[in-house]
Amino acid sequence: MEANEQLLIELQQQELEVQFTSFNHEIALQVGLAIIEEVKRRGKSVSIHIERNNRVLFHYAMEGTTPDNDEWLRRKCNVVQRFEMSSFRMSNRLKTREGNLESIYQAALRDHAAAGGGFPIIIKNVGVVGAVAISGLPDHEDHEIVVSTLRKFM
Repeated sequence: MEANEQLLIELQQQELEVQFTSFNHEIALQVGLAIIEEVKRRGKSVSIHIERNNRVLFHYAMEGTTPDNDEWLRRKCNVVQRFEMSSFRMSNRLKTREGNLESIYQAALRDHAAAGGGFPIIIKNVGVVGAVAISGLPDHEDHEIVVSTLRKFM
């Protein structure tokens, strides 16, 4: 099995494992603060966005980020919401296809970013209800921070 195929299986498995029984405003705050703590521990800087049912529950831009990071957050969350998968999984899925989000799915690139850092908020036996996203680090690191933080709430 080729490396990208194995990665896609691992990313899909993360989505099966990282599922909440409920997700409310307080949990969003706790997740956001835990991401800030982890990113600071690593000596990095990101912007963070958490939404449920298209309502912003948490948004924070750390020192050193720019409005461009907010634009990446919006576009990553759009991918999560539209395709009900992590933006990193979509990014790696596209590597096996010829084309991009726009040419394959008619998803305007100005509104969608297949880049690591967006992860679905999945409620068990319900499905995707929102997204958690960070922007500011390399794709794989954005993704890893979100997933490792969310795992602490399982």
